[in-house]
Amino acid sequence: MSEQKLSRKEQILQALAHMLEAEPGGRITTAGLAREVGVSEAALYRHFPSKAKMFEGLINFVEDTVFSRVNRILQETPDARAQAEQILTLLLTFTERNPGITRLLTGDALAGENERLRQRIEQFFDRVESQLRQLLRDAEFKQNLRTVMPPATTANLLLAAAEGRIAQFVRSGFRQLPTTGWAEQWPVLVAGLFRDAD
Repeated sequence: MSEQKLSRKEQILQALAHMLEAEPGGRITTAGLAREVGVSEAALYRHFPSKAKMFEGLINFVEDTVFSRVNRILQETPDARAQAEQILTLLLTFTERNPGITRLLTGDALAGENERLRQRIEQFFDRVESQLRQLLRDAEFKQNLRTVMPPATTANLLLAAAEGRIAQFVRSGFRQLPTTGWAEQWPVLVAGLFRDAD
């Protein structure tokens, strides 16, 4: 595919992500976003009927990017432990590369915004957890591999470990990278969670 200029919609979403990164803790206004893009507020509203729809555009980008890669991991990697590691590493790497969008995922940028946006974020993480839970259940039958706790409890703990690192990233003003130390921590975490079935 040849190099294409970004569409105005993509420019707006890119500018929004940049502002979320450049102004940690700051609230995004449509006036500020219009200035960043170099258009009028009216022009913004021609592409997105509301600021909530702009945030939803970023959430859609997150879902499309992450879950298309999750599906690839599940198809290409047979081992459940490796699948779980790759899914969580994907989540950590994605957030590290997209700090502004990570503020959305932690809810940090959603103070005072539409409640529907919080529900979308909740659904995103529920979907990741559901994917982890399913692969852990499948592992028992396909690999004779069991978790020490029930799959649902284990999936929740795995996601909580990743979400904690993501929250630290935002809280530190993007200085404490989510992937720092993860390669050393994962083997310790996984060693306490899995056991081969009898």
